Amino acid sequence: LCAIIHYLVRGQLGWFGLTIACLVPGYAAQLLSILWFRADGHAPGCCLLALHLLQLGLWKRDSRRYWDVLRAEAGGGAGEVLAQLGDVCVLRLLEALLQTLPHLLLQAYVVVAVDPAGFIPGVSAGVSLLSLAWALVSYSHFTCLLKPGHLSPPAAVILCLLLWRTGMLGTRVLALVLFARLYSFWVFAVAGVHWLLMSFWLGAQQTDIVAQPCRWRLFNCLLGAVYIFCYINVRPGPSRTRVAVFYTVST
Repeated sequence: LCAIIHYLVRGQLGWFGLTIACLVPGYAAQLLSILWFRADGHAPGCCLLALHLLQLGLWKRDSRRYWDVLRAEAGGGAGEVLAQLGDVCVLRLLEALLQTLPHLLLQAYVVVAVDPAGFIPGVSAGVSLLSLAWALVSYSHFTCLLKPGHLSPPAAVILCLLLWRTGMLGTRVLALVLFARLYSFWVFAVAGVHWLLMSFWLGAQQTDIVAQPCRWRLFNCLLGAVYIFCYINVRPGPSRTRVAVFYTVST
């Protein structure tokens, strides 16, 4: 919101429009949130629909899910706690990938190539980077809890994961932005080749999260686009080999 007001006040209508456009993909997550509310037995009223239109639907869902987690913990239902935590983490990760990541790329490009002294775009890019890194760490934390015999990692481990994700995402975004500054639209060719390689690689692994063939291909294509920036483990079992292959290709 601060970035939008900043560009509007300064008359930079191009960046103003692009920043608003970065909000549009986030409505896919808002739509999914509404469907989840209906699946939970909560009919979406006018107030709930208004919150989702204002991009506040996931915030309401997160707060309600955390409240459900607290109630489940009080009742001692470990399985219910884990299920509610999974809903929160997946929604946060979806919002970060659909909305925060495009916003981060845009604001980083503005800071590097257009307005190096821009304070508001710089702060907006930094906060977006931390938000995206935290969403990835929360998802990793949840997948760790799913493994039999694994306990919640200590705060020091979470902090190290956050620093690692922040550094990895920051360097990848900075590299793409610098490449775009020097070679303009050729960055889309590089990102496209990386996306195709990752999508074919995921298809070769026979990822069985989605049963239908059409949706399975779509899932691999979407995850391949995410792999341009970071690795997300979506398959059970040891992932050391897959991580090594991913970073070898990315490097």
